[in-house]
Amino acid sequence: MGLVPRGDALTGFVVTINRPRQALFDYFRDFAQLPTFMENVARIDVLDARRSHWVVKAPAGKTVEWDAVVTEEQPGELIAWASADGADVPNSGRITFRDAGARGTIVTAQILYDPPAGVVGKVIAKMFQREPAIQVRRDLRRFKQLMETGEVTTAARNRAAQHEKD
Repeated sequence: MGLVPRGDALTGFVVTINRPRQALFDYFRDFAQLPTFMENVARIDVLDARRSHWVVKAPAGKTVEWDAVVTEEQPGELIAWASADGADVPNSGRITFRDAGARGTIVTAQILYDPPAGVVGKVIAKMFQREPAIQVRRDLRRFKQLMETGEVTTAARNRAAQHEKD
């Protein structure tokens, strides 16, 4: 199983979350919880302490899948991963958690990935707002909202609630 960095396109984003570093790390490290704020992640099956299977929504109603392997972990500070051989979207990345004093924790995510169908796939994914650079930014904002308020508010959920009232 290859555990080398995977991908040609690099994306990253930084957010400060007003919560303790260890609490954020612990929530993120429980990979099965990530779909609570990662919009395009359909599910994550935790296979063991280092491996998980990801099912992610793609454009045109499709899904892509891969197994991810934790390649480095520093409790409370860092999680790094790489997709296993045969991934639909080869990827690797790291998320770090640093103390920000009274402001909480600085969370930095960096992802390296190969879009399906190369450049054409990246353009199509961007059109459907499913391109990883867009998703990383949105997902970290939702993570911040969930960790600071206990819920993720979206326009789609607000519209659905409005229809229930009508």
